[in-house]
Amino acid sequence: MRRDPLAHPEELIKRVYAYVAYTIGDGPDAEDVTSETFERALRYRKSYDPAKGSPATWLVGIARRCIADRPQPTAGGGLEHETGHDVLGDRADVLVVRATVAKLPERDRELIALRYGADLTSRQIGELLDMHTNAVEVALHRLHAKLRPELAADFSAEARKGLGAAPGI
Repeated sequence: MRRDPLAHPEELIKRVYAYVAYTIGDGPDAEDVTSETFERALRYRKSYDPAKGSPATWLVGIARRCIADRPQPTAGGGLEHETGHDVLGDRADVLVVRATVAKLPERDRELIALRYGADLTSRQIGELLDMHTNAVEVALHRLHAKLRPELAADFSAEARKGLGAAPGI
């Protein structure tokens, strides 16, 4: 008997929305992609195989395809786009992090979104991207090492302007 991947949707909805918002920005577009993800999941729930990953991994995979199927954003879209409503509190540090992450290559942005947006483990990310767990961990470690000095400099500049202190990275 297969277990229902959508048996407890509350936490899954939050994780999928967080991943999508991290990837394309929060607001109506992220809500639409999250809805489309669950619509597809309901339609194809019988195809879910627990041996291939957790329900969260399965749903984020669907969300990735939903995002890929959408028209590409024009200039000012994607991570750089601000909708005026920020689920993380419209804080200056969130804007600095988003701007910094938006400068990364697409593969790096995807790793960051999967780890911190969808809150997936390295193993789950590896399953989704067809990578070894160790390769995911090394890539995330390198991204942290790359981002830490850049964000520290940005947060120091923001702190000097009185916009807040740098959070721990």
